[in-house]
Amino acid sequence: MTEHEPELAAAAEIRARIDTDKPHSARFWNYFVGGKDHYEVDREIGDHIKEIFPGLVDVARTSRHFLGRAVTHLAGEQGIRQFLDIGTGLPTADNTHEVAQRVAPDARIVYVDNDPLVLAHARALLTSTPEGETAYLDANLYEPEAVLKAAEHTLDFSKPVALMILNTLGHVAEYGQARDLVSRLMAGLPSGSYLVISDSTATSEGMIAASDAYNASGAVPYYVRAVDEIAGFFDGLELVEPGVVQVTQWRPEAAGSVVDAYGAVGRKP
Repeated sequence: MTEHEPELAAAAEIRARIDTDKPHSARFWNYFVGGKDHYEVDREIGDHIKEIFPGLVDVARTSRHFLGRAVTHLAGEQGIRQFLDIGTGLPTADNTHEVAQRVAPDARIVYVDNDPLVLAHARALLTSTPEGETAYLDANLYEPEAVLKAAEHTLDFSKPVALMILNTLGHVAEYGQARDLVSRLMAGLPSGSYLVISDSTATSEGMIAASDAYNASGAVPYYVRAVDEIAGFFDGLELVEPGVVQVTQWRPEAAGSVVDAYGAVGRKP
């Protein structure tokens, strides 16, 4: 076996796991934010949903901007130097490590996803400043203790960590299970850690129709929730102002538009 054969075999195994016959949320979202990593099946459902509810494109883009503002706030004003980003999605501009290390070059970031296409593009998430570090875990949100154990190789859990779960919890069908997963992840983080969540919400007929159309496409379903359910993820945490709001209203640099996506940042006492 040559030196590179194991790497080539691993790459082939990853490619074999990529299903191009059904839409996929990471590729679909990548299409909406202007990325290049998507297939015809993703563009077809994307264009169909644009006809039903054009506002979903705004949700995708403004949710990405929310990530940037939240990470900038945590790395800057709050001095957070460690980020655990679960449900990473495909690399685009201003990924978590790029935003964090722009503010704090010594920031350490662990990305977690179990999608083969995201894994295939993980190299783009592993660039880092010399002072900091990034890592990628091929792991599952449904196994929170295993995620935390694996992240210990990069993150120091005796110091605060920002847990990022953006546009991901909607894939968990049962709200109670989603709450439990978040609680178990936060239980493994020390006092002074933060939780950052954003998700699409059932706050308009258009968004509900778009969600129904996406779920009927054969993709892994994504369930939009009520705003008070998004708020429930932060029970027991200290909400950072302005609390649970539309992602465009969370510390905006300018007046934001109305979107069917809510987010918040909470601190663990």
